[in-house]
Amino acid sequence: MAVRPLVLAPDPRLKTPSAPVARVDDSIRELAADLFETMYHFRGIGLAAVQVGVLKRVLVVDVAWREAEGGGVAEKGEPMCLINAEVLWDADEMAPYTEGCLSFPEQFSEVERPKEVRVRYMDLDGKTHDINVSGLLATCIQHEIDHTNGITFVDHISSVKRDMILRKMQKGKKQGVFHDYEHIHVHGEHCNH
Repeated sequence: MAVRPLVLAPDPRLKTPSAPVARVDDSIRELAADLFETMYHFRGIGLAAVQVGVLKRVLVVDVAWREAEGGGVAEKGEPMCLINAEVLWDADEMAPYTEGCLSFPEQFSEVERPKEVRVRYMDLDGKTHDINVSGLLATCIQHEIDHTNGITFVDHISSVKRDMILRKMQKGKKQGVFHDYEHIHVHGEHCNH
């Protein structure tokens, strides 16, 4: 397992739909392990493969993990890897949530998404599952499925707010503010933030 550098907005890869996974093999399992490691390292609750530069329909979520004192994972919640995930059904009732994204460090905005969804996905053994999810897990899974479709959370907000966030990201990248998210040291250890 390794922490991988993050793809930060604005980057054209984040607007590119990811390719379906034909079969689950060791390379996909290794990618999933790295996604979990990267997600926990950057204190996220979800991460799609495109966010580490891999255009495959693989995503991980864990909305209930707990951080240890001094950093790191004290306790995993319910880690899930979803491959080729798709929403089969969504509820009419919407739920607002202030979303952030590891590809948009320190940027947040309220997004409304369906409160409950039915999702079909493959697990790391290649088995297909249909599940109903609600609450934060539903929000997180929808956010990550969007990534696999080339959509980011800022595509769900007003153009004024979106432009403001993208300008902040461009400025931060030019100033090197996000260096710790994008670069890995030679020895494989990630920069401290």
